[in-house]
Amino acid sequence: MRYIGNLLLVLLLVLTSCQRQKPRFVIGVSQCSQDIWRDKLNAELRMGNYINKDIELRFASADDSDKRQIEQIDSLVATGIDLLIVAPNQATIVSPAVDRAYDKGIPVVVFDRKTNSQKFTAIIGADNEEMGRQMGQYIATQMKGHGRVLEVMGLKGSSPAIERHRGFAEALSHYPNIELVASLQGDWTEQSAVDAVKGHLGELEHIDYVFGQNDRMAVGARKALANARKLSASTRFCGIDGLPGPDGGIACVIDSVLEASYIYPTHGDKVLQLALDILEGRPYKKENPLVAAMVTHDNARVLMLQNEELERQSANLDRLHRLSDSYLKELNTQRTTTLLACGVIVLLLIAIVLFYLYHIGRVNLRRERVVNSLWDLKPEDVPAIRADEEAEAAVDDGNEETVAEQVATSVFISRFREVVESRLDDSELSVEDLAADMNLSRVQLYRKVKALTGSSPVELLRTARLKRGYQLLLTTDKSVSEVAYQVGFSAPSYFTKCFKEEYGMLPGDVRK
Repeated sequence: MRYIGNLLLVLLLVLTSCQRQKPRFVIGVSQCSQDIWRDKLNAELRMGNYINKDIELRFASADDSDKRQIEQIDSLVATGIDLLIVAPNQATIVSPAVDRAYDKGIPVVVFDRKTNSQKFTAIIGADNEEMGRQMGQYIATQMKGHGRVLEVMGLKGSSPAIERHRGFAEALSHYPNIELVASLQGDWTEQSAVDAVKGHLGELEHIDYVFGQNDRMAVGARKALANARKLSASTRFCGIDGLPGPDGGIACVIDSVLEASYIYPTHGDKVLQLALDILEGRPYKKENPLVAAMVTHDNARVLMLQNEELERQSANLDRLHRLSDSYLKELNTQRTTTLLACGVIVLLLIAIVLFYLYHIGRVNLRRERVVNSLWDLKPEDVPAIRADEEAEAAVDDGNEETVAEQVATSVFISRFREVVESRLDDSELSVEDLAADMNLSRVQLYRKVKALTGSSPVELLRTARLKRGYQLLLTTDKSVSEVAYQVGFSAPSYFTKCFKEEYGMLPGDVRK
């Protein structure tokens, strides 16, 4: 609902303004390169600026050139910016240009990468050394402390490459039986990893894990080893970035191109908010760490689903903003003669948007309730998502009967979950019993549950029991057998078999 409120505020601010004003603040954004990670960050900066109609953002991309970035920073400063947001390409070379901006009294926010001096106002970004350490620990654990590892590093001299390597090497140093075969030099691009692997003169047979300091280089290393016919079926690849989208790290993990990735957060909204706090004299912290997280097969699909929903909402906001911005450009040319017509049109547009947001809010609320009721099923097991889209279309068409049916469906799902969870410990519980508690026949219950979730009542009952068992294993000291009986399994051996099929590990491994 807060998102809807922000969107309404944007429209009220933009659509009721009939004259472009001089910006209160001008913020320069100096990107070291152009890639999907930085495209995402720039989009988030623009999105975060929609409610700040008097802020101008000026973007510049150096395309991995130190010389170009230095020229762009000096040019931004010369044009009269009020604050500089910068991601230095190579710290040693670009730092003097950042220092010059700071010495002229311009606040500097460093993000993603670091400079070689303390001449900055604030810094925001994830802990690259910790990400390298966590990835090293993950790989060492997967190899059980034995094996051969290859690393492909990012741009030489860039702070993320230095820090990720330092953390990765430190983690592996605790495992004497793990050999770091080589740390090859890339430049963050996929092709650089292909070239680095092809140009390596050492022996690359029997590599167990390849760590690319970003996902693109991990994919490039995989291609290079495959082309050289040195790719073993047991070789696994890990990266960093964990971006959504069809070619991002999360999709690569889902498709088993990568074994794991690590979300390197962009959070352009937080970067912009930090800049505005500095400009407007509000309290702020000089060090602003961003939380990152590992992406594995266990959570990749859930993360992808969440990101797809966020991107859909962001696309709606961006589309509405562009529509309103286009409308304003036309309106400004007729302001003196059509002021009254302008006011009428603005009111109509606000009414349409309110109507749209009202129905979208109802559909999204239902989606949350249905998803929360399905015991964390995998996205591909939930055809109900398609039903959500059909419900949304029905809402747009004004079909109130269909809306009532969707509400009834949500109530049914909630009731079914309540019945199942109240009798999880009953090993004799049958579909007939569930149907009786729901005041339905066995066939009616089966058909309705199958149509809504894509799973049978028995499958959902087993999922609920396994989830409860997992929680008990984590939070109690009960034995596997005690947990199995408590969640309604008639035999611990069958519980163990189902648990491994669901979670990919034995129940006893949970506490390890």
